[in-house]
Amino acid sequence: MISGTLVVFVLLCGVETGHAGKVLVMPGEYSHWHNMRAIIDALVDRNHSVTVLVSSSSPTVPHTRKERFDFNVFKVNMKKKEASAVWSEFINLWMMDSVTKYERIFMVWRVITNFMVLVDDVCKGMLQNEDILHMLRESQYDVLFSDPMMPCTDLMAQTLNIPHVLSLRFTFAYTFERLCGQMPAPPSYVPAAALHDHLTDHMSFTERVENMLLYIMHTTIFRLNMKFNFDTIYTEIWGKPTTMCETMGKADIWLIRTYWDFEYPRPLLPNFKFVGGLHCKPAKPLPKELEEFVQSSGDHGIVVFSLGSMIGNLTMERANTIASALGQIPQKVVWRYTGKTPETLAPNTKLYDWIPQNDLLGHPKTKAFITHGGTNGLYEAIYHGVPMVGLPLFADQPDNLMHMKTKGAAVVLDINKMQSEDLVDALKTVINNPLYKESIMRLSRIHHDQPMKPLDQAVYWIEFVMRNKGAKHLRVQAHDLSWYQYHCLDVVAFLLSVVALITFLLIKTGCFLFRKCFRKTRPDFKAKKSKKE
Repeated sequence: MISGTLVVFVLLCGVETGHAGKVLVMPGEYSHWHNMRAIIDALVDRNHSVTVLVSSSSPTVPHTRKERFDFNVFKVNMKKKEASAVWSEFINLWMMDSVTKYERIFMVWRVITNFMVLVDDVCKGMLQNEDILHMLRESQYDVLFSDPMMPCTDLMAQTLNIPHVLSLRFTFAYTFERLCGQMPAPPSYVPAAALHDHLTDHMSFTERVENMLLYIMHTTIFRLNMKFNFDTIYTEIWGKPTTMCETMGKADIWLIRTYWDFEYPRPLLPNFKFVGGLHCKPAKPLPKELEEFVQSSGDHGIVVFSLGSMIGNLTMERANTIASALGQIPQKVVWRYTGKTPETLAPNTKLYDWIPQNDLLGHPKTKAFITHGGTNGLYEAIYHGVPMVGLPLFADQPDNLMHMKTKGAAVVLDINKMQSEDLVDALKTVINNPLYKESIMRLSRIHHDQPMKPLDQAVYWIEFVMRNKGAKHLRVQAHDLSWYQYHCLDVVAFLLSVVALITFLLIKTGCFLFRKCFRKTRPDFKAKKSKKE
């Protein structure tokens, strides 16, 4: 009996380990890495072997740290400080409000040039390194899991001939999703991006005109950027003409880091899966010192303030404006800030280099969250039901906070133009007006009311791809159609040609019959006339 039980136990263990696979991860930077890290840990918990492929210039992926998974580091020419400077330049573009239009154009051009140097360095550093490629092929990975923030991940999947799972949030006018992933995006009710704070899924005629122009502009810029920058690199590495959009479109599953608590209703393809808030979890107890500060707030509670992992500090003028505003509210403030201490910092505000943001947002005394609108922090606020004051900076952040504003869960300000009074009024509004708390709690209930937790769903679809050697059966046939076939322009042209031909034949036949009849009646008329004479 005991031996039989032992055999069954061994067989069950064998079944469990038999599902374990080998996952190659190519991560993004900053908050993108933190988001993917949650999925990596879950994969390791399920006995999968995970290897993170990262360049030696990565500014935020801690590849020298000992982890439960392996790091595979490939060397590139660019130093870590240089790569970090490229990202810092990109951020500073959005933080400078005193430069002229021509200075900004020059800065944009310089940032794009430097970024393409980084892209070229990383792509060639791994895809023209025979030792790295040989090692990766020998490892026989089952799937590549990547963030498009790291360049050439799609080309690596094609080089290794393994299935590819993408993790991303959003691109302007859904260019990657729409043009590379073939996801439908009707401009009549899917706003291109919240560059203007009035575009939602309810648009008037003039707003639809504006939205269509935004789609056209973003599509044109995207295609030109691909053609003259990325496609050149892809073609050089692959050895024959190819495009980034073509290779990216071969991804098996797209994991989108949002959900219907955030998104406007819209069409979705079967290989696009929502996993927004996968990193969120119940709050843990705060460190003793921080808990004492939070409890000292009494019935007023606290405000949590963070501009994310990419913003280390602010200009002194802007920091003083914010600090002055925070000193005018009755709540205590926990502010993640690494810059020089503002001169106007009040006793109710405490600065920290790092804060347990999820645990703070889950604390019962937290009344509001001042955020830049990054997806990770935004979803932690939704998870715990905390209304927001948004200070968007760049990339998807204006759009993220526009969604929250539309859904009644946030007040959004322009960090470059706001005065202390604006921030004070915004905080008082979201804290004292119960509608904001009710709206965020409604979104929180929607988020929690899912058949499967977002993290479990992300892991499930990665394992699905491993089990089935890909998920090509979920990719729409649109990937194999040209642009005129996709829009049925060839069919329309054919049908118009048929209609034109039939119309032409009918007209010609009518004219012919008319002439026949006219010629037959005319001689009789002449004969009758001569007879009368």
